Amino acid sequence: MKDIAKDIAKGSAKDAVPTPGPAGQTPTRALGVAVVGAGYWGPNLVRNFQSSPQFRLRWLCDLNVDRAQQVLGRYSTVQATSDYAAVLADPAVDAVAVATPAGTHLDVALAALRAGKHVLVEKPLAATYEDGLRLVTEAEERGLTLMCDHTYCYTPAVAKIREMVRSGDLGDIHFVDSVRINLGLVQKDIDVLWDLAPHDLSILDFILPSHVHPVAVAAHGADPIGAGQSCVAYLTLQLSTGAIAHVHVNWLSPTKVRTTMVGGSKRTLVWDDLNPAQRVAIFDRGVELTTPHDIGVDERRDRLVSYRTGDMVAPAIGEKEALRSMVEEFATSIKRQRPPLTDGRAGLRVLDILEAASRSLEFRGAVVGLRTGR
Repeated sequence: MKDIAKDIAKGSAKDAVPTPGPAGQTPTRALGVAVVGAGYWGPNLVRNFQSSPQFRLRWLCDLNVDRAQQVLGRYSTVQATSDYAAVLADPAVDAVAVATPAGTHLDVALAALRAGKHVLVEKPLAATYEDGLRLVTEAEERGLTLMCDHTYCYTPAVAKIREMVRSGDLGDIHFVDSVRINLGLVQKDIDVLWDLAPHDLSILDFILPSHVHPVAVAAHGADPIGAGQSCVAYLTLQLSTGAIAHVHVNWLSPTKVRTTMVGGSKRTLVWDDLNPAQRVAIFDRGVELTTPHDIGVDERRDRLVSYRTGDMVAPAIGEKEALRSMVEEFATSIKRQRPPLTDGRAGLRVLDILEAASRSLEFRGAVVGLRTGR
């Protein structure tokens, strides 16, 4: 896929690339979409685009056409091809979903944007922050939708967490603690940080109120098995309010854990993604501090600490495939001409943290400031 994208970027297929069409329009018909990449994630996108009334899947593009045809099935009317230029030349294609390796995202997505197509990109948005910024700038200049598929943000549980955090039900956020560990597949080209942490960082970016954002990160990692990159990592993020967020990712854990705790001044929320019977629990328990101006003169020397022990509530969380919700959001964003919930700039903020965390690892856990704000 990288070679095809490079050819297009160099202009070898410029005659096949149409002038921008979708920008500025509000299509009411089903949107024509092409999926690029038939590997691990592409088939999931194919299934969800085919089941959505908002889209009509027209192409599946992959260097291995046989694999693409196998994904589509023997009787599919969707066209399988290795010719990316032909996909971009099709005026019936309004949008392109990129499910190729991160190193190819810039070339593949940039070619689609320059062809006037709306673009959905798998996480991470690009291999580097600078590449991601090029995509965001291109999309904004052309008035096109650029969306990053931060899949977990579209789960019912995370939607509930976002609602409770942003409505103030939890109060001021004091801390966020996230654990994503398992006996996982040790990657050859990236460390555990870049493999697993994007999920937690995208969720953090999604749920925090608009006035709260990370300002710096410190990361520690270890490679106890000699894999050549960190297999265990811990990230500590300083938030703009003085609160803290912590992320633990690990390929070497014998047990699988997927939990996130959001502690607020009023309540604390716990999300256990591996517990279908009780994914989200809300605890009306915590520590309360009586500040000096709230107490009498004789007691001003002492701050009074009290402990609140209330009920635990487990709200009903519906079940809906996250990718289905993500596809619906992509269509709504295009048709209403508004940024998607996880737009290109959300992808940029995650890349910013990942790059800063990598620099922190190089300097043995030094605190590294972030360049992006809200």
